[in-house]
Amino acid sequence: MADATPAVSPLRRRMIDDMTLRNLSPATQRSYLHAVAKFSRHFNRSPDRLGVEDVRAFQVYLVSQGISWPALNQTVCALRFFYGVTLNRAEIPERIAYARTPCKLPTILSAEEVVYFLEAVPSLKARAALTTAYAAGLRASEAVSLKVTDIDSDRMLIQVRHGKGAKDRTVTRHISTCS
Repeated sequence: MADATPAVSPLRRRMIDDMTLRNLSPATQRSYLHAVAKFSRHFNRSPDRLGVEDVRAFQVYLVSQGISWPALNQTVCALRFFYGVTLNRAEIPERIAYARTPCKLPTILSAEEVVYFLEAVPSLKARAALTTAYAAGLRASEAVSLKVTDIDSDRMLIQVRHGKGAKDRTVTRHISTCS
């Protein structure tokens, strides 16, 4: 019986090893591998046989296809890593330009809208969790993994453990109470 696992090319194996050595998250590794594979398929050539002009042409192609700015920049990061680290061609990454992400102002709820939203939550437990998350500016994943022991109500601190990028941080909010 033949092994069902597809063979990994030496170049792909080297990139995986480079990413593992630098402790890139599994999601980042998948994203980088996907981006480099897509780049290679676009030109139907091994990516180590492509150069900076090919990268530029690929970026132009992606923009013409309506790729989002964050997705384009993730592809740029992948290609910069591939050329700079895996291929050790230090002159190339600095020539691969990031896209400038258009600045958009976030939608900010008024105090009345926030109160109206929170009062609409029927469960007291869910309302307390949402109020804490909103007041502390927590991401959804941070709020979900929050433990009672992470909240220091005496000092008005919240310890966020393994937040974005697996980083810990301390959140402080000075909540004024008006009578």
